[in-house]
Amino acid sequence: MITRFEFTTASQIVFGPGVLREAGQLVRPWGTRTLVVTGSNPARAEYLIKVLVSVGIDVTLFTVAHEPSVDTVVQGLAAVKAARAEIVIGFGGGSVIDTAKAVAGLATNRGNPLDYLELVGKGKPLTTPALPWMAIPTTAGTGAEVTRNAVLGVPERRVKVSLRSPHLLAKVALIDPELTLDLPLPVTASTGMDALTQLIEAYVCNRPHPMVDVLCASGIPLAAQALDFVWSDSRDLAARTDLAQAALWSGMALANAGLGAVHGLAGPIGGMFAAPHGMVCAALLAPVMSANIEALRVRAPEHRALLRYGRIAGWLTERARATPEAGVRHIQSLTARLQVPKLSAFGITQKDFPEIIAQAQQASSMKANPLVLTPAELDAVLKQST
Repeated sequence: MITRFEFTTASQIVFGPGVLREAGQLVRPWGTRTLVVTGSNPARAEYLIKVLVSVGIDVTLFTVAHEPSVDTVVQGLAAVKAARAEIVIGFGGGSVIDTAKAVAGLATNRGNPLDYLELVGKGKPLTTPALPWMAIPTTAGTGAEVTRNAVLGVPERRVKVSLRSPHLLAKVALIDPELTLDLPLPVTASTGMDALTQLIEAYVCNRPHPMVDVLCASGIPLAAQALDFVWSDSRDLAARTDLAQAALWSGMALANAGLGAVHGLAGPIGGMFAAPHGMVCAALLAPVMSANIEALRVRAPEHRALLRYGRIAGWLTERARATPEAGVRHIQSLTARLQVPKLSAFGITQKDFPEIIAQAQQASSMKANPLVLTPAELDAVLKQST
């Protein structure tokens, strides 16, 4: 029985089709100068800029063309200083939102940004509240709008690391599903599978949380069904809204529970190769589920995670007595329908497995897996995924 738990998320969440028009009113109390962090196509932010300007806010744009690195954040900090920005807004996918999050946090905490990073830096805590910032996701996947960590690449070390602090939580997470209507299907599949993976891993992880359980029970079937519907009709706003909601739930879940071997492996892979995070997770999900279920049956047949894999299978297949293995088969079918590529498509070969596994075994996500997978089991997962 859990006797104590905590739950943290953005200070305010505003969700629904069309809510982008409320952005100006929401941030106006914070100041009149904002840095808007966008992706490689800043034209997508034209309506947001119009909304902000209409309430008297000066806008400076900062574009992020790729997954963020420490250098990206340093450039963003210079942009904040030059604009004398009082507000930061992240308008884009997970990479853009993580950049905005890191810039807002480090703008008020002096020193070398590396000092605050895990693994490659000193891991110093952020002691000063971040600049007030708003997250506006334009994809439905990472849930970064409600998490307290920003994932940054360190290319010279071929790793991705986190800047992590409660100070990084957004003051407002504004989720408008209409922003995802024009997403290409491969991006929809990649980000949506990331959300589904986060929900499944959080539900079976070794850090149970009663509120996360509720989110996952709702979000897992919602994400899987919405992905299927959107793949058939990319302009289906109801399905896009369901997927955005599932992504939001997944961000809350990972921020308050843990993940598992999929993300434990995906982190090193993302640091070593130019591979979309969501597609990596999608390729790994069924093999990791299968490895976990097999290991649980042999080494811990009474483990609660085995029961939970059965529940997941029931939600996915809509069959009350589905076996855990039926859930794996459903994920295999879904990833095939979504045309998820194998890891080999990103240049990963068996010679890379030892380094990936060595890094993965040290990852915080791996430590939340329902049980410890051996190097041989992780090697088998990578072979199935490649």
